[in-house]
Amino acid sequence: MINRAFTVAIDGPAAAGKGTVSRAIAAHFGFAHLDTGLLYRATGLRTLDGTEAVEAARALRASDLDDDDALRTPDVAQAASRVAALPDVRAALVDFQRAFARRGGGAVLDGRDIGTVICPDADVKLYVTASDEVRAERRHRELCGKGHEVTREQVLADLRSRDERDSARAAAPLKPAPDAIQLDTSEMSIEDAVAAAIAEVAQRIDSA
Repeated sequence: MINRAFTVAIDGPAAAGKGTVSRAIAAHFGFAHLDTGLLYRATGLRTLDGTEAVEAARALRASDLDDDDALRTPDVAQAASRVAALPDVRAALVDFQRAFARRGGGAVLDGRDIGTVICPDADVKLYVTASDEVRAERRHRELCGKGHEVTREQVLADLRSRDERDSARAAAPLKPAPDAIQLDTSEMSIEDAVAAAIAEVAQRIDSA
C-alpha cells in the first residue's frame, strides 16, 4: 500500500489500449484513476452546443465526466481533439489534473501529455501505442457495439486525422516522454499488456 503520492503517467494515441491498461493498474494497486481525455471530451461536448471552448473548460466540474456514453461518440472525439489544440483550454485544465496526481495513496492518469507536461516527475511513465490498423479495428468494434453506424475506413481516417492534429499541435503535442517505457500492444493480448504494465509499476514501487 502506497501512503504517499505515487503517480503513474500513461500516454498514447486513441485505441492503443492505454485506458484499459490504466484502469487495470489502478485496480491492481488500489490507486485512483483519471482518464484525462474525458476532460477534453466534456469540454468538446459543450462546444457542440455553442459554448466557447475556454469558457467550457473553465466551467468544467467532476460531474461532467459521469455520462460516459455521451462522451464516447465520434463527434465528441473530434471536438475534443480540436479543443485540446488550444493552449488556453489546456492551461485551464492543468490544475485539475495536477491536483489529482498529487493525492495520497497513488494515482494513475492517462492521456496524451501526462508524462511530458502534466506530470513530468511521475514515478512511472508508460507510452502505450499500436499500429493504425489495429487501433482502427479496436475502435470500430467498440463503436459498432454501442450502436454507431461507421465503417472501418471512416474510423481509420478519423484516427489518423486526430493523430496528426494531436502530434502537430504547438501546445503539448502527443509524443512519448524521453524516459517513458514504450509498450506496443499491436500483437499483444490485453492480458499480456496489462501484466507487462503492472510489472513495471511494481518494480518502481519496490525500488521506491
